[in-house]
Amino acid sequence: MASTATCTVTCPDSEPAQFIVPDFFSDCRYPMRLNPHCDTVSRASEQWLCSEAHLVEPESTKYTSLRPGYFASVCYPDADAFHLKVCADFLGWSFKLDDWLEIDRSDVTDAWESRDCCMSAFRDPVNFQTERYSGKMCKSFVGRLKETGGPGCTERFIHGMDLWFISAAKEADNRAKGHVNDVKSYIDLRRDLSGCKPYFALIEFVGRIDLPDEVVSHPVIMALEEATNDFVSWSNDIFSYNMEQSHHSTHNLVAVLMVDQGLDLQSAVDYCGRLCNISLRRFEETRAILPSWGEEVDKEVAIYVEGLQNWITGSLQWTFETTRYFGKDAHIVKRDRTVKLLPKQPL
Repeated sequence: MASTATCTVTCPDSEPAQFIVPDFFSDCRYPMRLNPHCDTVSRASEQWLCSEAHLVEPESTKYTSLRPGYFASVCYPDADAFHLKVCADFLGWSFKLDDWLEIDRSDVTDAWESRDCCMSAFRDPVNFQTERYSGKMCKSFVGRLKETGGPGCTERFIHGMDLWFISAAKEADNRAKGHVNDVKSYIDLRRDLSGCKPYFALIEFVGRIDLPDEVVSHPVIMALEEATNDFVSWSNDIFSYNMEQSHHSTHNLVAVLMVDQGLDLQSAVDYCGRLCNISLRRFEETRAILPSWGEEVDKEVAIYVEGLQNWITGSLQWTFETTRYFGKDAHIVKRDRTVKLLPKQPL
């Protein structure tokens, strides 16, 4: 990993004023590919999100500037327009749901109620009825997912979402109690709360494949998924730290390292960056020992592993093409790697 600055500019009260982001683009050299349907699908998905979530200004601009269509386009570059639209809609919904449950300070009861509603919509998008916007949006994109998604792929998507809701409820409970996880328990929770597990199921969906059980349960495949999940999650924790600290959130690996390991902010960011680099090496080392399941299955496995790689580079690229983490300064942060801390919001 390229070295990062370890000095921290300080304010008069000795609180850090900024931090330096690791040089991820030197560490991650996979090619970035953009789906040719990006512009058309992005416009359609933005219209869907604003309509289905009943967004009005300034919220509509806030969420369309997150660019879920672009995010889907760099993570699923080979999807056709129909499948890409499902992925873009799901990503847009997940951003809104994430804010409903975290930024809007929903409690544990809200998290479990959201789970009950959305899981019912996932299981039976045709017959389940609800007045919740989140549930109605689920019915829309999951109904389309089930049109072409294989049974294994669909079940993995639904199971991954269930794990996400359970972890979101745990995080809401931790927040309510003022509890900060230690590093190990945080990592275990984060792997479910990242959303990567349902995102990875969509690799099968867009690739028109349905991996056999003996493949998805194989330790090598599971290790590739975990390495990808860890890179996406931990790099995102660095990128989202500023926004989250301004909302007094401690559900972030950087914040956890500061408390659990007694590190200052820049040291915690650097530590997190090293973990990301280790994840990239794990991915490459594990890919080198992929077993064979026969010619036909191996072709599907190759599609899936390339899809995991696309998620590594796609999530990184999207971070600096959206306003979610760095506002209008995203390209400046990408160039200079310096993040100035936002003031904390009133409690």
